[in-house]
Amino acid sequence: MGSMGQVNQKKGHHHIKAVLFDFDGTLTRPGALDFGAIKQAMNCPPHMAILEYIETISSPDEKARVIEILDQAEMTAARLSIPNDGAQELLLWLRTRGVAIGIITRNALPPITRALENFGQLCLPDFDVVISREDTVMPKPSPEGVYLALARLGVRKTETWLVGDYRFDIEAGNAAGLTTVLLQDPDNQRESSAWGQDHTLTRLGDLRELIEFHLPLTGGKLPNRFLNRFLETLGDPDPSLLIPPGVGEDTAAVNIMDDEVLILKSDPITFVSEAAARYAVIVNANDVSTSGALPRWFLSTLLFPPGVTPAEITGVMEELRACCREQGLTLCGGHTEITDAVTRPVITGMIAGTVLKSALIDKRNMLEGDQILMTKGVSVEGTSILAREFERQLLDRGLSADDLAAGKTFLDQISITGEAAIASRHPSVSAMHDVTEGGVATALEELSQAGGHQFSIAMDRIPVFDLTRRMCHVFQLDPLGLIGSGSLLICCREGGCDRLIQDLAAADIPVTRIGKVLGPGCGILAETSGQPVTWPVFDADEMTRIMG
Repeated sequence: MGSMGQVNQKKGHHHIKAVLFDFDGTLTRPGALDFGAIKQAMNCPPHMAILEYIETISSPDEKARVIEILDQAEMTAARLSIPNDGAQELLLWLRTRGVAIGIITRNALPPITRALENFGQLCLPDFDVVISREDTVMPKPSPEGVYLALARLGVRKTETWLVGDYRFDIEAGNAAGLTTVLLQDPDNQRESSAWGQDHTLTRLGDLRELIEFHLPLTGGKLPNRFLNRFLETLGDPDPSLLIPPGVGEDTAAVNIMDDEVLILKSDPITFVSEAAARYAVIVNANDVSTSGALPRWFLSTLLFPPGVTPAEITGVMEELRACCREQGLTLCGGHTEITDAVTRPVITGMIAGTVLKSALIDKRNMLEGDQILMTKGVSVEGTSILAREFERQLLDRGLSADDLAAGKTFLDQISITGEAAIASRHPSVSAMHDVTEGGVATALEELSQAGGHQFSIAMDRIPVFDLTRRMCHVFQLDPLGLIGSGSLLICCREGGCDRLIQDLAAADIPVTRIGKVLGPGCGILAETSGQPVTWPVFDADEMTRIMG
């Protein structure tokens, strides 16, 4: 990918609703038009742009002759034009995301129409607006065509980007106040540093990632690919920070004494209304436990919408206190506020715990050949939430009252502190990660990234409760992408794996061997019945598809 310039603050932080593209050399591969030959045939001075030269011709006959040369050259080039690499895929993706697409060009319309015949998947009506030479506006670098496109689309300049391969495109977009992107031909690096574009790319396909960064997100946690962009800018951490922020890292670990480490974790509860306080305590305690630490102190930030009663707030506080006592935690502070920033109660928990430095479990300790275990089954938490929050819909779709009652009891299984404590006592354990938002599919990807190794996963060995599968079928959800607190992923040396499985089984904790750690890298190689399959990817937790 080419370099990405710093975006102007006033232009760069708005939702993108439209993208305007230059045509030749941007949506099509460069080189079809030989401007030197065209100018020579016209007697156009080499330093002058063709359209501007035509306007200087006073003789009607000569102007007609020159325009005919240009029209023929454009049509000849149009027959030879082919889509730029990634152009069709990008345009089709923009349409699926509800982003308007347009063409703004100095070309005539017939050659554009002819060139699009070579695209195969797109034609002129697929574009929401086309500004060509037939429109009675000054051509680029004048911004008049850009203003006309904005008016026809009904979008604002701050919501629109312009992509082109030449100075005229950038000047027109900048003059109109759009965010501008220069597609720089890698085989012809122009002196473009002074053109003032907001971004520079060398491949059109790379524009997707850039645009996606400015499109609205659905609910759930920030997708990891965007989180990575920020984390990569943090620089060198404090040397006392033993486990720095990273995708797949459940906690922060701070060395506070010679052999004592403070473990810190914060997480909000947003998917549930019933038993939210219990979720807040257990979910945060789970993360602390994955480091091998003992959760000790709990703080909470409680946000309630206007109209809440003191009795309701106190009820949540009482539930927090009761759950903390049950989990052996001290409720030691926090903040409570009524605000119109939320429409339902939001509980953010923060837990601190301690562990000996020698006992700290760091995911970076995993090695090739380690076995990957999973306790219980897929989406313990998700099953509980579905049973509690969508009871009527599930009953209407054929599940029984007994099914719903059983689903609600899954709340009693969302703690993984018990299995984490057992695993922590085994020197063969190299890494632990609890399954949360995004389900087991996302959790395994995160664990792979945090540990710096690829995984081989047998998808047909991943345990899925029958009740979970049936509930997910009602809402057409994939259980592998459904929020899953209650399941613990464990990496352990092969030699100690059987003993760990025996100890977990002795504590009545179901556990399944689902894969193994491969060599250095990142990502999942999945198989079913020994045959390679595609690993599912979830930008947002499956629960977000039905919440609200």
